[in-house]
Amino acid sequence: MLIGTYRFDCLLTTPALVSAFKGSMLRGAFGHAFKKVSCALRRQDCETCLLTETCPYSVIFENHSTAPIDPSSGRVRVSARPHPYAFQPPPETNLMYQPGELFSFGISLFGKANDYLPHIVYAVEMMGENGIGRRNGADRGQFVLQKISTDNQPVYSCQSKVLNRSQPLTRLSLEPNSPFSQDDVSNLAITFLTPLRLKHQNQFQDTLPFHLLIRAALRRVATLEQYYADGEPALDYRGMTRRAERIDTVTSDCQWVDLERYSSRQKSAMFLGGLVGTIQYSGDLNEFMPMLRYCQKTHLGKQTTFGLGQIALQINPAQ
Repeated sequence: MLIGTYRFDCLLTTPALVSAFKGSMLRGAFGHAFKKVSCALRRQDCETCLLTETCPYSVIFENHSTAPIDPSSGRVRVSARPHPYAFQPPPETNLMYQPGELFSFGISLFGKANDYLPHIVYAVEMMGENGIGRRNGADRGQFVLQKISTDNQPVYSCQSKVLNRSQPLTRLSLEPNSPFSQDDVSNLAITFLTPLRLKHQNQFQDTLPFHLLIRAALRRVATLEQYYADGEPALDYRGMTRRAERIDTVTSDCQWVDLERYSSRQKSAMFLGGLVGTIQYSGDLNEFMPMLRYCQKTHLGKQTTFGLGQIALQINPAQ
């Protein structure tokens, strides 16, 4: 699957009052702006619109029910197409930004979603005009998009107003590459940079045996490849899950953290809980590494569009 990850650097022009975790705010503000930029029939419901298969807003932002993946041989079932993007919200926990401060975030786009990057640029500029965050006795915080970069290479600047599409996209692969094909990976630390929400047997998990992590990774990889690449990969789902059960948890400092968000659709506050911290695993980890590297780029678990489930891998950490 092809992936493009873009960093948006924005300059605040008015004060902005925000929550500690900014992923939900970004997704909400982006969705409103993106629909205005993309939608040709403003009053048409997406489910009944004839343009739903080609409209950038519908393709990227809306849920679409789909036929399940073939469940034979223990393969993964899905009921909806995964969204082809994930936010990387700012890591800082600032609750207030002042005019002149920089506000930066990332967006990863999967497969053909990268074709809609110009629409996304206009949507982010509109986000700046509309404002972000909560009302603080005045308007929401406004900003100006300064520049966009990928892999530290400039893609767009407010001065030129030209979008440079020459940077190649990254192809995610499940084939072992040189770092992992040469190493005998027997110790691995996984840090959950943003809360990881995983369900098993319809229950959210506050502990994470390795096989539950791999079940989630298999599901994530299979669905993304199914809809945004060359089709469901030929993975040994049952075999990998069984072998994952042999991997030991060495240490864990993970804890469950609840994040509050406001749902504009449901007009109420909601909580997004998940695991944060670091878990160290030990065992024969080689066959799992390509899949975990894949998920390091795409996030893992539920609410990845908000930026949840962002992970970092450290191989052979010091004992």
